[in-house]
Amino acid sequence: MKPLRILLADDHVLFRAGPRALLGGVANAQVVAEAGDGREAVRLTEQHHPDVVVMDISMKGLNGLDATAQIKSQSPTTRVIMLSMHDTEDYVAQALRAGASGYLLKDSAEPELELALTAVMRGETYLSPRVSKQVVDGYLRGPGTDQSPLDQLSARQREILKMLAEGLSTKEIAFRFKLSPKTVESHRAQIMERLDIHDVPGLVRFAIRSGLISADK
Repeated sequence: MKPLRILLADDHVLFRAGPRALLGGVANAQVVAEAGDGREAVRLTEQHHPDVVVMDISMKGLNGLDATAQIKSQSPTTRVIMLSMHDTEDYVAQALRAGASGYLLKDSAEPELELALTAVMRGETYLSPRVSKQVVDGYLRGPGTDQSPLDQLSARQREILKMLAEGLSTKEIAFRFKLSPKTVESHRAQIMERLDIHDVPGLVRFAIRSGLISADK
């Protein structure tokens, strides 16, 4: 039987160790690569062509949501299972819209990872049982009925928002993206206008609620 090729993405080495140990007991599962951030996950997916990416939702640099969208764009057949501590409808809807095939809570029972892998490889969507039926119903109602405020931002603006929330300065963000500081300032103004949030602490709180960053990062 052909091995099930899996890529693990989490910016905490210890958190990657948990799924890796669980996968050791899953017949035919093979971890082909591990990524420490979203950009590395995108790059390693292009390099290794895994069947499944098990992706943390909150990572430094490029978060799991935007990394998932990029992976699905470049490799539509790769399934993504999102790992998260959050069981709210907004987080799950964002993951599904990004292209994830599964949403697994980090405190799930051990057999759930294997169940999720089996489901997504059959072309199904797997959600942890604690994720309520209302989440599924809200998503299946379709675009426009359960839209996240993040959908008002471009992918670049979401990345800039994330970096602002992580405490990076305008100059640091400009350097990372090879943009002028004025361009970053323009993006920041647009972000604040579209979200109707007009100070950086408010952006930080929004980024935490939306899953772009976690409260401990």
